[in-house]
Amino acid sequence: MPLRSPLYSQRSLVLTLVALLGAGFLATSFLSYYASRASIRDNIVNTELPLTSDTVYSEIQKDLVRPILISSMMSRDTFMRDWVVNGERDTGQMTRYLNEVMTHYGAYTAFFVSDTSLTYYHAKGVLKQVKTTEPRDAWYFRVRDMKDPYEINVDPDLANKDNLTVFINYKVYDYHNRFIGAAGVGLTVDAVIKLIDKYQQRYQRSVYFVDTFGRLVLTGAEGGPQGALAGQTLAELDSMKNLLNQLPKPHSGSYEYSGQGQGHFLNVRFIPELNWYLFVDKREDGDLNDIRRSLYLNLLICLVVTLTVLALLNRVINRYQSQIQTQATLDSLTELPNRRGFDLLAAQAMQEAQREPRPLTALLLDLDHFKALNDTYGHLAGDQVLIGFARDLESCLRHSDIVSRWGGEEFIVLLKDTDAETGQVIAEKIRRHVEHQPYAYNGNRLQLTVSIGLTSLQPDDTLHTLLSRADHAMYRAKQSGRNRTCVELPHPVYDQA
Repeated sequence: MPLRSPLYSQRSLVLTLVALLGAGFLATSFLSYYASRASIRDNIVNTELPLTSDTVYSEIQKDLVRPILISSMMSRDTFMRDWVVNGERDTGQMTRYLNEVMTHYGAYTAFFVSDTSLTYYHAKGVLKQVKTTEPRDAWYFRVRDMKDPYEINVDPDLANKDNLTVFINYKVYDYHNRFIGAAGVGLTVDAVIKLIDKYQQRYQRSVYFVDTFGRLVLTGAEGGPQGALAGQTLAELDSMKNLLNQLPKPHSGSYEYSGQGQGHFLNVRFIPELNWYLFVDKREDGDLNDIRRSLYLNLLICLVVTLTVLALLNRVINRYQSQIQTQATLDSLTELPNRRGFDLLAAQAMQEAQREPRPLTALLLDLDHFKALNDTYGHLAGDQVLIGFARDLESCLRHSDIVSRWGGEEFIVLLKDTDAETGQVIAEKIRRHVEHQPYAYNGNRLQLTVSIGLTSLQPDDTLHTLLSRADHAMYRAKQSGRNRTCVELPHPVYDQA
């Protein structure tokens, strides 16, 4: 086993020390960062967000759930039921009642629709008669037929210049549990949005409401996640798709997701009074900025120390950089350029040929039955043949031509300033030379032949298209019986053996 050079040992030692030093810094920095990060994340998920959600829920109970309780009270009010049962005789009584509810409880609107007369009563008087044919009255007939005692609906309020309003529509029954109408109150959407904005500013969280179908119901003035507006579904948002894939519909609990390159913590809470979900959303950046800055400082120190050590290595490594690059572009067996080396040389040759322009011919050569030779005489014999063939190939070419081992038993040649006709003469010279050239190995005279594909550079060629035609021509040479040259050109082709 050959001994390693002192330079190799010295460089390995220094690189090992640099790696250990860097690994120590990185391990310490990242362990500290992730431990702090885990602690902060746990505090956010298990303490901050649930606490915020509880607080916001308490606020909602005061600000949003209150209209539901008022509507429920109206639906059970004996005056309202007695008035309907007694034939709705005095419209003024109902008007005064609704006005009192609206004024006393600070509601934006209060209403009652009688199922007997289909009259829509409002605090300002009789508004209209509801009809099954009127699209704007569809809500009433939906409420009449639904099983739930109430619904929350967002609609324009006809009695208030069509301002968008959150209505609580509560079913009203008589003393024999027969449906006699729908009553309720409403809040303007603007008022609810202001409440949400108040929550968001107070708690520094994003707050929005989602119904049981995954639709955004109410958001702040700037929208919900990714600026989504009410009416959009969470499934339409890229950041929420993975979350909804885990959950057929939102469930109460804590979750994490990523959106627009930011990590988010999310607490979901079901509000039975509204039949909605409260989403409290917090970006992780704010709380993690300090520990990130600490991590970046540690990494900077690590980088400075590592760069200092690397600078000491630079003089030694640069001295041999050229040698390493040369070795990287040479085939170790034949000492011809390998694919990487060929790509560099070919790119320059094609630029020169297309700029002048000058003719350029490519030959792709493949030794025939090389696998059989390897199987019969062994791989060492095959290696000896490849070395001999490489030297013979070079002897048939000029110094300006480019010759490379393409891989295995395939070689490629670029003939500079050579058209297809002249290139075919050179290819035939190579083919005949190989056909009559014996290669000695352990007292055996090994004979072989070569199949050659030839093509010439065209004005619009790339290296890929040029080699593709040469490969196709070589394939035809193989298929046609081997030991021959085939030409592949845009104009009619001809073969020669």
